This record gives sequence, C-alpha cells and structure tokens, in this order.
Amino acid sequence: MSTIYFITHPDVDIDPNIPITDWSLSDRGMKRMQITLTLEWVKSIQSIFCSTEKKAIDGAQVLSDYLKVPFTTLQELGENDRSATGYLPKQEFELVADQFFSEPSQSVRGWETALAAQSRVVEAIQKIVDSENTSGPIAIVSHGAVGTLLLCQLSNRAIAREHDQPANGGGNYFSFESDTLEVNHGWIAIDA
Repeated sequence: MSTIYFITHPDVDIDPNIPITDWSLSDRGMKRMQITLTLEWVKSIQSIFCSTEKKAIDGAQVLSDYLKVPFTTLQELGENDRSATGYLPKQEFELVADQFFSEPSQSVRGWETALAAQSRVVEAIQKIVDSENTSGPIAIVSHGAVGTLLLCQLSNRAIAREHDQPANGGGNYFSFESDTLEVNHGWIAIDA
C-alpha cells in the first residue's frame, strides 16, 4: 500500500505562439514548486511520475532534484487534449472549460471529451499502481482538468467543475491510497 499524491503543476508562462504542451513553469510557478519541498510528506516520496508536457516535467524535475529520485513520464497523464483550439484568451477558455465539464460526453470545439480524458487518466493511475513495487509514497505531477476528473472518479462523484482545483494558478494536490483508491483529502494548495 502506498499513498499517491496527485500534484498539479503551478503557474506557467503563457505564450500564444507556443503549443500549450510546451509551456514552461513561470518564475512564480518554480518558486511555488520549491515551496512544495517543505511539505513533510514530500521527504518520503519513493517514486515520481509526470505527464510528457513541459510544465509537468518542470515540476517533476524539482522533486527529482531534491529527492534524488528519477521520474518517469507517461503520455496518458497529459492534460485534456485541447489542440483543436490551442491557446484561448482567459475569458473564452473559462467558458469552454465550463462546457467541457458540464457536457462530459460531448467534444467542445474539438477538445477531447471529459469522459475520454477521465478514462485515460484513470487507466494511467491503474498502470502505475500495477507496475510500482515500492511501498513508499508516490508523487504524480500532472494537470488540473485531468486531476479533477480523477478526483471525481475516485470520490464517486459526477463530473462537475465544482470539484475543480482552487483558482490559484494551479499548484494543488490531493492524495489517495494505491490499494483501495480511497481519497484521503481533496485539493490543498502546495503553498497553503
């Protein structure tokens, strides 16, 4: 049995001219990720996984450097596929995200559906649980929307944006047990 900590990457440098998957953590995001290292549970992390997106890799690298534990990337831990629209200005993005969560079986403007993204991230978690042989805690650095979809599944709740991470630029976590998939707690900011 291991505790799994699902951590969303904190603040990013948003650049409409760069694909979303290639955005890096901003200076603020890096500072907030460094604050994560002061959390007591971080010191006992035995394994680190992250998505293949740059911002998640940046976050995993901070943990890896501190803990001297290598990280493994999994494409299945990626954010919901929004490549059909790419960058959207904040107000427009929020409206489309609201629709994404409220109509989980529908593709909104060509985005991956919430149900498909949820299935993918749940399968990724099961893959990690089945393959990981450590008994120590596991950190997963990923993204807000798929984290919310995972939390809804683990909590046996319908997909809804009301379960989304706090609107603080990302950088939140929840934890659950690998054997029972029971949620220990909901979203907590990494710098709370």
